[in-house]
Order: sequence, then C-alpha cells, then structure tokens
Amino acid sequence: MGLRQSLGLFLQPMRADLGVSASAFGFALALQNLTWGLAQPVIGMFGDRYGPRPVLVVCASLYASGLLLMAWGGPAIGLNIGAGVLAGIGIAGCGFGVVLGAVSRSVPPEKRVQAVGVVSAVGSVATLVIAPLGQAIIDTDGWQTAALSFAVVAATIGVIALFIGGKPAPAKDHKAVALNAREAVGRAILHPGFMAMTVAFFACGFQLQFITVHLPTYLGICGVSTELGAIALGVIGIANAVGSYVTGRLGTRYRPKQLLALIYLLRTVAIIAFIWFPVTAFSTLAFAAVMGFLWLGVVPLVSGLVAKMFGLQHFNTLFGIVFLSHQIGGFAGAWLGGVTYDLTASYMTAWVSMAVVGLCAFLLQWSMDDRDHVSSGAVRDSLQGTI
Repeated sequence: MGLRQSLGLFLQPMRADLGVSASAFGFALALQNLTWGLAQPVIGMFGDRYGPRPVLVVCASLYASGLLLMAWGGPAIGLNIGAGVLAGIGIAGCGFGVVLGAVSRSVPPEKRVQAVGVVSAVGSVATLVIAPLGQAIIDTDGWQTAALSFAVVAATIGVIALFIGGKPAPAKDHKAVALNAREAVGRAILHPGFMAMTVAFFACGFQLQFITVHLPTYLGICGVSTELGAIALGVIGIANAVGSYVTGRLGTRYRPKQLLALIYLLRTVAIIAFIWFPVTAFSTLAFAAVMGFLWLGVVPLVSGLVAKMFGLQHFNTLFGIVFLSHQIGGFAGAWLGGVTYDLTASYMTAWVSMAVVGLCAFLLQWSMDDRDHVSSGAVRDSLQGTI
C-alpha cells in the first residue's frame, strides 16, 4: 500500500524526461484503480476458494513486473500496461481484499473490526518511509532507479506471503449457510444498505486518489516545494496508521455506518478548508495530517459491515464488489483531475467536485440499512418477489 500511495511522485520527473502530460499520467493511475476494482471480485473468489497464499505470490509478481515496465516500457505501454493494468491486478491481490479476509477469519467476531484496523494501520506506516525514500532516489539517481527499487519491494510481498495461512476453513455462521458465490452476490445486490454503502464508497476513491496523484503537482503550482509534497505523503501515511487503529477500536463500540458517515463529512470539511485558505507549508502538513487520519479508517468499518451483513464465506467476493465502486471513484478522481488541469491550468474544479461528492456520501452512509441479510425485511421481500 505504501508503494501505490507514492506513485504520484513520478509525475513531474516523467513529464520532464518523457513529456508525459498530467492527464496521461492521471489516466494511467486511473486505469490502475479501475483494473484493481474490476479484478478485486474475481481475485476475491480465488482467495475464498484457495486461500490467500497462492493469490499473494502470483499477484506480487505481477505488481513487480508492472513497476519494471513502467520504468522502461515508454510513455504508452509503460504507463498504461505497466503502472495501469499489471500493477492494478497486483494490488488487487496484494492489497486489502484477500489479506483482510484472512485476518477476519482468524479472530472472533467481536475483535474483527479492531484486528482489521491494526492491519490497515501497519500497512499505512510504509508510506512514511517509501514516499520520502522514493523522492530521495528520484533526486539522486533518477526516477527509473526509484521505480526499480519499488519493484524490488513489491517482489518481497510474495516472500512474505509464504508465512500466511493456506486455504480457509468453511464459514460456520448462519449468514453464509447454503449460499454459493452467485447467490451471495445476488443477495448483496438486493440489500439496500449494501448498495448505499457501495455507492458512498465511490467518494472515498474519488477523493483519495486525486490527492495521491495530484497533490505534489498542486503544491508546486502554489509555490510549495516538491520535497514538501513527498513529506506530506509521508505525514498522510503515519496519520493514516493512527487513524486506522483508532477507527478499528471505535468500530467495536459504535455503529460502523455512523462512523463511516462522519469520516466522509470530516474529509469534506478538511478539503473545503484547505482550498479556502492560502496554501502554505503549515496548511499543507495540517491538511495531510487530517486527511491521513481519515484516510483508510473506512476499510475496517466497511469490512466489518460486510462481515456483519453477510458472514465470511464469501467475504472476499463481496468486499471486492464494494471496493469496485471505490476504484471507479479512484479512476474518476485521478483522470478527471488531470483533465481539468490540462484544460483550465487549475485544479479548482476537481477540489469543488470532491467536496460535493463527499457530502453526498455522508448522506447515503448515515441513512443506510446495516441489518444482516437474514434480518433485513427489504431483502427478504425482494427475494420472495423474485421467486
């Protein structure tokens, strides 16, 4: 996760070396997010069936290959196929879905959200190291050497995966009995709360991917150094670790759906405040700290809601469907951010769009039906009508 959140550092050196435009770079990372989202349900099914180990080993190889291709494949193939498609598939297997499914199965239900929060927090710490280190390598040895270093880190995921458990045991909770993957997906789509959460998750991807890809360039426009942009990404990483852990703890005491809604609202307030006041080093680091604290706290909450509503037998698959919406939002945020900048020489349209989308997500998430699919009368009535 630290690697993918640091890829925005490559935009300016690739523009200088290869003439890559902001929209072309943004499209490649938008394609990565879309590929990640489309692949996540399919890879999740493999994880549900075969366990996390083989999925992680294969996808780590694809992740590393994509980063190598980004370095030496040229503007079109290197960016779109390497950083876009191959890295996107790699992240789908090495990121949250499969790993969080393994973690969720390994702890009792009352500790599930907290355990996922701990894993999300540890994953976030990497950005604090990788972003400044990546910028340092770019400054001293060039962006291609930095991409090679990123590929080596990605390859180690496959080695780490050898220590993760094998095929998961069948789930034993009432929410997953006698359902195959197709039936589980059908019930999820008919559940109004599941769909509200899925649509709201679009805003998360839209906001965060725009910041990941375009914040360093935006700071440069505002007269802030690129080094501070890398430090800001690192601050996001460490604040993210704290926020993920705290959110996981809170998720065991309060309703996850309301915590999710508040995260969307607070993010939106932070975005409005950041663009309202002059951009300085202090405001940049303060914004990074607030957004970092709220960055991936959504993950333990969303995963906890999926497990609560549908059990664990098809957790990876259903989490993958929710995450697809997140990645479609990421595609829009990364690409449209670059397009609006190329057309208007300003990112203001994208910032305003993030505020509007965030407010809509808050309203959807606050009002969602978070009952499990057995108890939800709306889903039961829909299924009876279908039959």
